[in-house]
Amino acid sequence: MLTQEDAYMIKIYIREEDRVEGKPLYKKILEVVKENNLSGVTIFKAIMGYGPSKKVRAMSFLDLGSNLPILIEVIETKENAEKFLKEIDQLVTHGLVVMLPIKIVKYTP
Repeated sequence: MLTQEDAYMIKIYIREEDRVEGKPLYKKILEVVKENNLSGVTIFKAIMGYGPSKKVRAMSFLDLGSNLPILIEVIETKENAEKFLKEIDQLVTHGLVVMLPIKIVKYTP
């Protein structure tokens, strides 16, 4: 159970084209979240962004394969978050993963 004292947010920034085992990386990460019975996950598809390459990736009506940035957020206890990070370490070969302490204001499962 999440409480104000032990909540952490994991943010994973990857690319839409990132794959593992032939499937999108974000779908594989969702599977890992479910397999580990974590509280939940939210996956966002950005409309624009750039990273270390400085190449702007943006949504375009003319280009369906624009390789947009993907943001994955998981909120968990510290113990569960650290275990999850170990499990996905080999999956995320390109991108950014951060873990931040947060304060939960309201949680109604």
